[in-house]
Amino acid sequence: QINFGSIFLGKVPVHEEVHRCAGQIYGYKGCIRDFQVNHKELFITDEALEGRNVENCNVPICDYHPCHNGGTCTSDEENWYCECPKLYTGKLCQFATCDENPCGNGATCFPKSRRDAVCLCPYGRSGILCSDAINITQPSFSGTDVFGYTSFLAYSTIPNIIFYYEFRLKFQLANHHSALQDNLIFFTGQKGQGLNGDDFLELGLRNGRVVYSYNLGSGTATIISRPIDLTLNIHVIHLGRNLQKGWLKVDDQKNKTVTSPGRLVGLNVFSQFYLGGYREYTPELLPKGPRFTNGFQGCIFDIQVRTSLNKGFKSPGTPEGHPNSGRSVGQCKDSPCSLIKCRNGGKCIESGSTVYCDCLTGWKGAFCTETVSVCDPEHDPPHLCQQGSTCVPLPTGYTCHCPLGTTGTYCEQG
Repeated sequence: QINFGSIFLGKVPVHEEVHRCAGQIYGYKGCIRDFQVNHKELFITDEALEGRNVENCNVPICDYHPCHNGGTCTSDEENWYCECPKLYTGKLCQFATCDENPCGNGATCFPKSRRDAVCLCPYGRSGILCSDAINITQPSFSGTDVFGYTSFLAYSTIPNIIFYYEFRLKFQLANHHSALQDNLIFFTGQKGQGLNGDDFLELGLRNGRVVYSYNLGSGTATIISRPIDLTLNIHVIHLGRNLQKGWLKVDDQKNKTVTSPGRLVGLNVFSQFYLGGYREYTPELLPKGPRFTNGFQGCIFDIQVRTSLNKGFKSPGTPEGHPNSGRSVGQCKDSPCSLIKCRNGGKCIESGSTVYCDCLTGWKGAFCTETVSVCDPEHDPPHLCQQGSTCVPLPTGYTCHCPLGTTGTYCEQG
């Protein structure tokens, strides 16, 4: 029998004797997983005696080629972004740009057409241009809008959540069908993405049940409730965790418990605490724990947390109860459309605090008061002037002004 002493992964600790025998030592750069000795699996981080400069193995976001429309993905160890070509904007370069941005107060501008924009309002603002201030005491979330964004609130990182936490909250569903399918209630994570191997804490609804998951770095623990009682107007959730053991209680259902796998006992999360949805464009970049693909639809209120049995419950945020940011979040039971009158058959669409008019064919503008010219890109059917030429409307139809070197009715001839 031979005693090999310690086994080192990645790089041997540097000693003078090693330098004399082996010359320069180069450490391994990359990922090591599924480590076995004599058919026995060793848990690399759990059973290690010591280590240095080791972190979770994550495939860089740019390897997934997330940028659309010719955008260039750039990343470092922590952050990434898409550098967009001229006519596009958005986290993923997925939208045609809002050249003349009419939105105020930090709203997200979305091009409904080449001429009309929709303003996705930040926290505390509402209206067509997000110019109206609103007081939010019971936030209302609208899930994922037609543009692919979720409404959300983001609070500062909850401190001292490593070994113990308890959450209490109430919610009211806006729609019993879509609001129960695959909807995120709250999330916080180690790097904010919820990638496999990252610590995260997540709560949501799936197929009519409450799903509570957490990962301490050595595997995901999940509790799934019984189907919630749809005859109840308001639902109550109480959940918590002490080291590896977690519990969940929904309404009058029995308390359910789970123990997380592996040996790790601490939850290390550094991202903001997201309520109702997530900042990123969905569905590609929502947290990837149990992969909730939609935001919450309805009202969430009286959310409180404590990180010790000896402490009282408090609202998240710094100062208490105040989010850092948000998008398309309204006041529960308030309707922004009650203040908006769309003209010429237009329909008022509301998404939390975001509101806009969906115009009938032939009309455009914020309130559907402008007619669509035969030369406008929104006109159906579109004009036939070739690219580079200028469409000029006439009392009956239109004509095409051709650039130098082209001719024909539609400037189609060289």
